Amino acid sequence: MQRLFWLAACAAVLAGGQASRPSAPSKPAAPFAASKSALDKATLEAYVRHLYLWGPQVKVFIGQPQRSRRLPGFFEVSVQAWAGAATHQEVLYVSSDGFKILKAVVFDVRQHPFQDEISKLKIGGDPSFGQPGAPVTVVLFSDFQCGFCREEALTLRKNLLTTFPNQVQVYFKDFPLESIHPWAKMAAIAGRCIFRQRASAFWEYHDWIYEHQSEITPENLRAKIMEFARSRETTIDALQLRHCLDNRATEAEVDRLLAEGKALQINSTPTLFVNGRRLVGHMPWDNLRQIIEYEIGYQKAAGNAEQHCCEVKIPTPLKD
Repeated sequence: MQRLFWLAACAAVLAGGQASRPSAPSKPAAPFAASKSALDKATLEAYVRHLYLWGPQVKVFIGQPQRSRRLPGFFEVSVQAWAGAATHQEVLYVSSDGFKILKAVVFDVRQHPFQDEISKLKIGGDPSFGQPGAPVTVVLFSDFQCGFCREEALTLRKNLLTTFPNQVQVYFKDFPLESIHPWAKMAAIAGRCIFRQRASAFWEYHDWIYEHQSEITPENLRAKIMEFARSRETTIDALQLRHCLDNRATEAEVDRLLAEGKALQINSTPTLFVNGRRLVGHMPWDNLRQIIEYEIGYQKAAGNAEQHCCEVKIPTPLKD
């Protein structure tokens, strides 16, 4: 019996020794993409497809890496993607070794914080209202078939000039979303036809089409536009307008505005820029008013600083 006990004990010790013995180290897993670089287009495309869950139905274009002036030590790589009418565009910053990717907005304290947007906004020749040369410029990208754009239009037309009669100028830019709004582009073409005839008549059309937005369909759009023109025969030549619509004479202007919006990576309407500051979606008036008031104050302070900095002079009523 004692012998059996010792045999069992020895077996237990042996088993314990085997259990406590460290197992052989497993082969380490290879680091993820250790030999790959985001400066390689195929590698970066595969990475962003995984990042955004872009399947094969999404087309992706990776631009040539360019040394970044805004972020020294990094390369800028343009990434564009599209699926049908939907598009996505952004710039990624890739470290010089190709291992790190940044999604970033780069600010330079020596420049206006929205200098990139300001440099891409072209406001010459677009419909506008307000005070020319005002300290605050509002640029609105809009769609005549968009419900939120209608709300934004009502907000601006009702409040802006009564609250800021001399401090703001608004520019209107067409950005019809054809994939979801089938009559929006033709309405934009018509608006540009009317603007060509008489600049001030554009705003009559602008207000009218948003007022009647719910009544308009792709089938009755042209009839509705001509109905509008006939009701304003003293300011709009209906025959000239019909000819312009038949030939889609202003379509190139609308396409130019669409390209401008896409360069700014706009993908929804309304999108506003207040002195370059991007505001996406319908902005309630109280919020927009505060932003404009801030910009007016900022511009005033900047102007005073520019006039009075940086010299010390003996007080005198004479001017140099």
